[in-house]
Parts: sequence; structure tokens; C-alpha cells
Amino acid sequence: MSFERYGELASLVPDEIVTHCLVEDIELGGNAGVMALITLDNGLDERRPTTLGPRTLIELGTTLESLRDRALAGEIQAVGITGKPHYLAAGADLSTVKTLQAGHNGRLMAELGHEAYNLLRAPGVPSFAFVNGVALGGGLEVALAANYRTVSTGARAIGLPEAFLGLVPGWGGVYELPRLIGPHAAVKVMIENPLSNNRMLDGRAAYELGIADAQFEPADFLEQSLEWVSDVLSQDTSRTAVQQRRASKSRYDDGDWAAAVQAGRAFVERKTSNAAPGPARVLDLLEAGPRLTREESAAAECEALAELMRTPEFQSTVYAFLDLVQKRGKRPAGAPDAALARPVRKVGVVGAGLMASQLALLFARQLGVPVVMTDLDQARVEAGVARVHADVDALLARARISSDAANRTKALVTGSVSYAPFADADFVIEAVFEELSVKQQVFSALESVVASDCILATNTSSLSVAGMAEGLTHPERVIGFHFFNPVAAMPLLEIARTPQTDTAVVSTAFVLAKRLRKTAVLVSDAPAFVVNRILGRLFGEITKVFDEGTDPETADLALRPMGLPMTPFRLLALVGLPVGQHVQESLRAAFGDRFHVSANQQRLIDAGRKSLWVTQDDGTEVVPETTLALLQRGTTAASSDEVLRRTQDALAEEIGRMLEEKVVPSAQDIDLCMITGAGWPMHLGGITPYLDRTGASLRVNGKPFH
Repeated sequence: MSFERYGELASLVPDEIVTHCLVEDIELGGNAGVMALITLDNGLDERRPTTLGPRTLIELGTTLESLRDRALAGEIQAVGITGKPHYLAAGADLSTVKTLQAGHNGRLMAELGHEAYNLLRAPGVPSFAFVNGVALGGGLEVALAANYRTVSTGARAIGLPEAFLGLVPGWGGVYELPRLIGPHAAVKVMIENPLSNNRMLDGRAAYELGIADAQFEPADFLEQSLEWVSDVLSQDTSRTAVQQRRASKSRYDDGDWAAAVQAGRAFVERKTSNAAPGPARVLDLLEAGPRLTREESAAAECEALAELMRTPEFQSTVYAFLDLVQKRGKRPAGAPDAALARPVRKVGVVGAGLMASQLALLFARQLGVPVVMTDLDQARVEAGVARVHADVDALLARARISSDAANRTKALVTGSVSYAPFADADFVIEAVFEELSVKQQVFSALESVVASDCILATNTSSLSVAGMAEGLTHPERVIGFHFFNPVAAMPLLEIARTPQTDTAVVSTAFVLAKRLRKTAVLVSDAPAFVVNRILGRLFGEITKVFDEGTDPETADLALRPMGLPMTPFRLLALVGLPVGQHVQESLRAAFGDRFHVSANQQRLIDAGRKSLWVTQDDGTEVVPETTLALLQRGTTAASSDEVLRRTQDALAEEIGRMLEEKVVPSAQDIDLCMITGAGWPMHLGGITPYLDRTGASLRVNGKPFH
């Protein structure tokens, strides 16, 4: 099979960073013979992941062709493939895909991948993939194409995230994965994880699902994998053990397959309201899977990729993911020189409630430094530490953390009813009640205990950071460090700098955010910063039309065309009605009547209601008459279209004001915040391009944002 026909495709991407195939012959033990081991390596350090572009795939294909010839000649008895340190491959280079999205190039790219991978499926001898690190999209599909797989327990990012990007697994994953781990688990990997903030598997989880046949520790991963290969090639019992394990992981029947697809479609409906075509297309391919041969599935995957790459939703996703999350998110605007950052060797957390416990776990797990939690009494402190330990145990039970790492993390988190343990802390963050006077008291008390260069951070979502620093001897050490709930899942970290905040403090905050694996955005010290201000305006419009007389279902579902991950009323219930009301009151105090504060919401709070909706025994949700009887509403009902337009215009007005006030440097930062902090859908390409396309920015501000 020749790869010459793809030469023109490769010429369209002259700047591709080629991942080369470095081949080494390795003598296996146990008289198993010789393995030709391919190492995928782009020659760059770990900051530049290995990716798969046209030239890379052509080189992989031609390399595998030559190894097939050697296998037929009896020179080698196995073919293996692995990657440079920390990576197998991070999938197709999205910038390359962006270049190739026009015409028939998308189809050619998909066909090229299939031709190369098919050679790994049948190279004339058994083939093995050693997943030593990141294996995403086409990177995981490389491993799935091999006959056998091992995985490192230290591998962090494994998955098929194409639905998240508006595409489908186009190089065999949608065919191979359900046959390997069963359709329900395949839906989890291809649909549920991507649409849940692009969640990834680690090595242990991948092994447990059955994606890999064996797992080994990272310290001697390749050596252990090669010993295992020798056993598989030379011992019938080893091959039988692999087949038995695979049979236990992949067991399913026709009913299971149909049920998995149905569950996947329900999940997509809940998450996106079917507003984006990519996830549904993944499920279409999966549903047809049992009736298709591998070749027929490959043709359907190529067709789907070619069509999806030309959709507006994919073009929007490229902007959102590549230009914002991948580029701007990793090079945040306004971040000072990292060389100015101070070391953080110990962290203090003021508070031991739910949010404080999440913060303590994040700092301990990601930084590996001692973390001390404090609260008003011993019972609260003990409850907070116990909550952290329970969360660690849950991670261990799900194989997300090793037993050694679990023990180390638990040992790092301690509690105290005194601030005295903060004397040698480098960074202290408060997560107490959202009341300015309370936070001022906390900082004042802290300043008498901590060192003069200790940074004082606040996790406030709506209050003035400068206001908290008033009266302090060192206000220059105070900074906003606002996480989103749940802390482990939400990527955004809003870093709020006051006019007094020292540049070294800001630098430390950004370096710390990177170590915590968060996307940091510099914001000015304005009430509610970015995400909560925008969501507050959105909630205000929805509660206002409801108070005016619009029925609850129309008000709550009017924003479905946006494909938001949760309706407004359900999100308010999740946040907590009292919290939402408090934020709304703060926004109204800061910005005036354009932020609606619902008296009806307060009535629900006073009556002890947790939500407007109640779930009945049959699973349906209704607003009970007893709840409606508590409320005082008008008689003016708006249609879904009217509610949507009003909300669009309100958002356009508020974002226009925020840019005028220089809350962030540009509209791109607004988009990045909403994507990483509020789950704004990728397929909409950011909130400001969406408001441009709907005409809201022009209607309200007289000009588009872009």
C-alpha cells in the first residue's frame, strides 16, 4: 500500500511539527525473538505534545510497511509502539485540522489515518502498544489498533474527546472501543466524559475499563511491558489470561448495545439540548456499529468527519478550544514574569466547610505541600479534615490515585482552631461566609500571625478585594483567587488584582494557578468579576420574566437553543437559592436595577424550598401548586423567543459595559472565562461571537464585539 496519494494533503500543512517514528530492534526475553519498537517523538520537550498531522501519518504508514516486510522475512517477531516521555500521542493537531477543513481534505485526512492504523492491526506479527502517557483521540486510536496494550499507572490523560470538539473518533475508535470494553463503558469514554468538562481517564482507570491488558508503574514501565510481551509471545497461559480478561470486560448483548445508545442520547439531550451535531453523530455511528464491518465503519467515520469539519459549530469550536483554551488560556493576558513568583511551601485555608475542604484537597494533591485548615471550633475543623480524607478515599476507590499518594495527601492536610500554624505559611486563602466585614476581620487577625511576605488570598465571588484589604499594614499582599464549584472539575481561576496588589504577588498567583492545573484569567477588582456578573444578569432576566407572569417551563427552557449545560432555575437550585440571592443582591447594590432581585425567590427561601421544581415518583419535574401559591406574579407572559432575545440583549449590554470598564483586557478573556468557568458550550465559539451572530451586540451596543 502506497502513501504517495497523500503528498498533496501534506503540502497543505507546510508548518506541521512532524512526529517521527524512531525504530529500535529489541531482543526479547524467553526466546520470544526480536521486537521492532517504534517511538513517536517530535524531538521537542514535554511542553510540546506529540501530535498527528499528515506528514506524521505518512511516516507512520511507510514505517509500518517496512516492518511488515521485515516480519514476512522473519527478521522480527513483534512490533511495538510507544511515545516520548509523558506522551503516546495527543491526537490530531487541531490547527492542522483547521487548515484541512475545506473541500475533500477532511475525508483524505481520515482515510490516511485508517490506512496507517490498519498496518498496525496486521503487521504480519503480533503488535503491541505501550501507553506511557497522554493518549487522546487519534493517540488512543493508535493503541486500539494494536493487538495488545499496556498502560502506565502514571498516565494522566487518556480518552476520545472528539464529541467535545464537535467531531467523531475518526480512526477506528468508535468501532474498536465498544467491542473491547462494552457499549456502556464506550459511551462513558466517547460521550459522558467529553461532555463533562472534557474529563479524562488516567492509566489505572483505563486499565480497569479494559482498554489495556496490563498496567505497570511508571518508573520501569517500558521494561515491565517488554517482559510482559515476552510472556505473551512465549506462554499460552499468558495469552489465555488476556483473552479471559477481555471477555469479562467486553461482555454485552444486543439489548445492552441499544440501551447504551439510548442512555447516550439522553445524556446528550441533558447536556447540550442537541444543539451541536457532533455528539449525536458519534452515537449514530455507535448505533450502526453492530451491523457494520470494520471497513464499512471506517467509511462512515470518514464521511462523518468530512461533514462535521465543514459545519459552523466545528469552526466555532476551533476558536473556543484552540484559540482560547489552548492558546490564550496557557498564555494569560497580563500575567507578570514568572521569575518574580515567590515559593509556596505551605498553605493555610481559613474555613473548614465544603468549599474550604475542596480547596485544601486541591492544594495538597497538586502542590504536595502541608495544608492547614482552621475554623471556629474543633468539631468543624475535624469535620473539614474528615471530608478531605473521605474525598481522598473516594479517589482511591475509583483508582484515580494510588494508595501511597492517598496516604501522603491525607498526611499533608491538618486542622487547627488557631491561626498559629499559619506563622510559616507562604499562602493563606479564606473561604468563609460571603460578608465583607467577616472577611475583613479574618484578614486583620491573620496579619498579626503570618510573615510579612505571606500572600493573603480571598475566594470571594462578589465582594471587593480592595475593601477586604482596607486597614491592613500590607494591603499589597492581598489578591482575589476565585475558584468555581466543584473545585476539582471547573478549570477557571479568576485572579483579581487590586490597585495596591504587588506584582510579585500577582506573579505568584499565576504560577500557583498553573501548578494547580487551572486556567487563570486576570480580572480587575470589580464586583463579581466576570462569570458571576454575566450569570447574574442572565439569572436576573429569567427570574424577572417569571415574576412578570411567564410560566416556569417557558422561562426555564427558553435558553435551550444556546445548548447550556443546565437550565437557569436548575443551576440556581444547584448553587443554592440563598447563595444565588445573596450574589444577586450584591450585584444590584453595585450596578443598580438592571440586576433583578426576585422577591419570589426570597419567598421560596423563607419557605425552606430548595428549588422551584420538584421531581415526582415517575421522574418528571413539576412546579407544585403549593409552591406557586407562595408567589406573587404578574400577568404578562412572554414567549420563548421573546425570553431568549431579552436575555441575549441583556448579556450583550452587560459584556459591553464590562469591556468599557476594562474588567478584562479583551472580549477573548470574557469568552475564556465563560467556557472554563460556566461551561459555555464550545460549539457556540464563546459568548461574544454568539452575541454577534444573533445580532444582540449590534442591537444593544451599535457594533459587534469582533
